[in-house]
Amino acid sequence: MRRLRLAKDAMDRDWAEPLDLDAVSAHAGYSRFHFVRAFKDAYGQTPGQYLSRRRIERAQELLRTANLSVTEICALVGFSSLGTFSTSFKRQTGLTPTEYRARHAPRGAGHIPGCYAMLWNGGFPLRRDGGQGRDRDRDQGRDQDRNSGEAD
Repeated sequence: MRRLRLAKDAMDRDWAEPLDLDAVSAHAGYSRFHFVRAFKDAYGQTPGQYLSRRRIERAQELLRTANLSVTEICALVGFSSLGTFSTSFKRQTGLTPTEYRARHAPRGAGHIPGCYAMLWNGGFPLRRDGGQGRDRDRDQGRDQDRNSGEAD
């Protein structure tokens, strides 16, 4: 049971990341097939169902509090398809994401700005070049030419 909890904790921690069954089952030290059977016996649902439920719960929170589109929320919570997200959301809550927001978001309440919600939820991927893209490098070269100390 302890090893299954390690895998479940990994899903709880990394719910927004693309998780595959092999990686999650490795946390438990089981083969993927044995892991699915053991997880379902212990928790009453498959790992995929559990992860989907966790992601929908996070989406519900964002729909109530953040000023983000349904598509942005879909991507933030780890779904790669808007159709799959909407279908799963409706199956779990009985409402589409848009209907859920209309019914459960407080009217007139201040929402968290979308840019902050995306930053908080890891929606902005890190750039490998340390955040300094080609344009900045090109602009620095232009500034260097302009500020070389020579009179124009």
